[in-house]
Amino acid sequence: MKKFFSVKDVASVSEIVKEAMELKANPNTLESLGKYKTLGLVFLNPSLRTRLSTQKAAMNLGMNVMVMNMDKDGWALETQDGVVMNGTTVEHIREAAAVMGEYCDILGLRSFPKLKNRDEDYSEDLFNKFIEYCGVPVVSLESATRHPLQSLTDVITISEYKVTEKPKVVLAWAPHVKALPQAVPNSFSEWMCQAQVEGLVDFTIAHPKGYQLSEEFTEGAKISNDLDQSLKNADFVYVKNWSSYEEYGEVYPVIENWLIDNEKLALTNDAKVMHCLPVRRDLELSAEVLDGPNSLVIKEAGNRVWAAQVVLKRMLESLEKNK
Repeated sequence: MKKFFSVKDVASVSEIVKEAMELKANPNTLESLGKYKTLGLVFLNPSLRTRLSTQKAAMNLGMNVMVMNMDKDGWALETQDGVVMNGTTVEHIREAAAVMGEYCDILGLRSFPKLKNRDEDYSEDLFNKFIEYCGVPVVSLESATRHPLQSLTDVITISEYKVTEKPKVVLAWAPHVKALPQAVPNSFSEWMCQAQVEGLVDFTIAHPKGYQLSEEFTEGAKISNDLDQSLKNADFVYVKNWSSYEEYGEVYPVIENWLIDNEKLALTNDAKVMHCLPVRRDLELSAEVLDGPNSLVIKEAGNRVWAAQVVLKRMLESLEKNK
């Protein structure tokens, strides 16, 4: 594995989940695999779970870890070619990424979209140029359009806690006070649609009108504007806010109640409730659900380690093979 950016970078969802669960059962059995190898984590935006879980995963594999907060400690990056750098940018991504590749065996990059220009954000220009110039395997720590480590975590969590062979999984839009990217719901949908193809889940997306995601990520999913109807017989409810894709970055007023509370939960098949975190209590998700027996948010966050570890393991194995 030279790149981990989307579900397309794995041959089988079920196989990588099985591999991750084996690592969870025996986290330190491969600590010699990463000996004398260095993981560089490059953050242009804040992170809690992604940062700590990926560091721990690397340490479980015996790797050294270096963290670079480019938004605070690095030079302002230029990503466009053919420009005279006489403005605010100090270093070109060609040199910055290449230098990082000299110091690290594997690199991770996290960068959020600006939510101003859809074509610019969805081109994934920064991420693609980073891959092109660094010369080493790259794992996405979240980008403008996807958060694959989170989504792999979510599949692992559903597989671990399901009580039926093919559970009904509902991605439910939630309210928020500001415009949020589509990266997490895009990625979750992409992974769930592939899991559905493999016969692992039955997948539904519920959102108010005007909040449909790009069809690139939702092929095969059932899509509804009726939350209550969607929740019927649900085994898992994944709660997440996102802004409009069509009217890019816009937030439309929603009159209906889209907050998952115990009353909404009663419509489900005693569903387990998930959220990628951070979560705004009693805005995105009710405190009574978060603190209740159906909440998986902490266990889900714990599984971030095994998602990162299985990806790093595969990358390290590729490096050994290509020696």
